[in-house]
Amino acid sequence: MGRILIVDDSPSQIEALRRILQKLGHEVITAEDGVQGIEVAKRELPDLILMDVVMPNLNGFQATRQISKDPKTSHIPVILVTTKDQETDKVWGMRQGAKAYVTKPVVEAALLQTINELLPQ
Repeated sequence: MGRILIVDDSPSQIEALRRILQKLGHEVITAEDGVQGIEVAKRELPDLILMDVVMPNLNGFQATRQISKDPKTSHIPVILVTTKDQETDKVWGMRQGAKAYVTKPVVEAALLQTINELLPQ
């Protein structure tokens, strides 16, 4: 199974995602905002990142752009997991380097399918 980084400023969202991932055997690491998410991504080099968008300090779009442009982390697929559900948000998120876009509240089956498609084998 994979090592997955969850970047979200909501402890309840982190816990909900952690439960989904751990019951499938994934190792979970977390960060509380975009700045910390970039630091953890560079240090831990997870297999995949679940990134919230609306966060303090550095939002998920900005953090995704930095992760996807850094040669050290550009290989890590980022899935944006957010309440922002407008088509323009999705397009913008993908232009920042995200590989997928999942809206909250998360449908577990859809999230797991997306993770399985993007998680390196």
